[in-house]
Amino acid sequence: MSNTTRYGIIGAGMMAQEHLRNIYLLDGASVTAVCDPEPTSLTWSESTLRSIEGADPSKVQYFSDHRAMLDAGVVDALIIASPNFTHIDVLRDTMQTGLHHLVEKPLCTTLDDALEIEERAKNFDPIFWVGLEYRYMPPVARMIERAHAGDVGSMKMLSIREHRFPFLPKIGNWNRFNENTGGTFVEKCCHFFDLMRFILQDEPVAVMGMGGQAVNHLSEEYDGRKPDVFDHGYAVVEFASGAKAQLDLCMFAEGSENQEEITLVGDTAKLEVKIPEGIITHMPRRPKNPVQETVEIDAKVLEAGSHFGSSYFQHLDFQKAIREGTPPQITARDGRMSVQMGLATQISMIERRWVEMSELA
Repeated sequence: MSNTTRYGIIGAGMMAQEHLRNIYLLDGASVTAVCDPEPTSLTWSESTLRSIEGADPSKVQYFSDHRAMLDAGVVDALIIASPNFTHIDVLRDTMQTGLHHLVEKPLCTTLDDALEIEERAKNFDPIFWVGLEYRYMPPVARMIERAHAGDVGSMKMLSIREHRFPFLPKIGNWNRFNENTGGTFVEKCCHFFDLMRFILQDEPVAVMGMGGQAVNHLSEEYDGRKPDVFDHGYAVVEFASGAKAQLDLCMFAEGSENQEEITLVGDTAKLEVKIPEGIITHMPRRPKNPVQETVEIDAKVLEAGSHFGSSYFQHLDFQKAIREGTPPQITARDGRMSVQMGLATQISMIERRWVEMSELA
């Protein structure tokens, strides 16, 4: 491999545009191939590349079939950003190569598919990384660093709130249906289930949820079918240590001052972070003395994406893993667990009961 890592992107939708912009913030990285069966998505990617300083669209090859891109031999690393339900078939092809992988969340839409990829990844020599980049939001990463350094004592309770805008339109409206997305608590909330495990450094044992479709997409219809994705809900997760976590999701609350709020309570103190405000508050029990810390982020990094800089910092570690052979920070198992927790939550919502994680093993 040369000093420049050549990236190929499979799936050229909105998240792919964010990857394009972030790759060109890295040293020794370029995009040499983009693949999507939808011509307008390829045109969008070409336009994005033309807007990026240092990018040369004339050196990028465009493909409508990922297998043709693989056969061309023009990339060293893949970004899989195609629709959720396509991941399994794409990965069955790409994991027969020696190319490094960054696979967008969710890893897959079903537990069987996620388990299959987890098993394949065990014998896959290149880097296999799942794009659960919320770990890398700088204020969240700093909060986690402080928590793991003991700033709250023994971690007992974790609360994550995301109050945001509805799902955006996608090509073919694929994200309006559970069969394509895995369901909202897989598609969207796999990020938060991953954060729960990562922050608490613990494994879930049981999940309970309430949720439904209250406001969004109710008047929409596609080929005679009504969207069935949930737009709100609560999830409560019990962990092996006895720690508890909860998730509060609302997708018709775009007027919120902050989109994400994370609160962690231990036996000695409390930590709270709000996004995009970027302020961490440390609140000891005794003596009561709240102290705030503001996490600043470079403007170029913020401008390159919609996830508060997390994509850039994830790419830095992905590139380091490629070049130095360090283990992936977000593994296929992490991806599978985030899907499994989301599926368990949705079963609980539908069946109105606690779901043991062992039921889905």
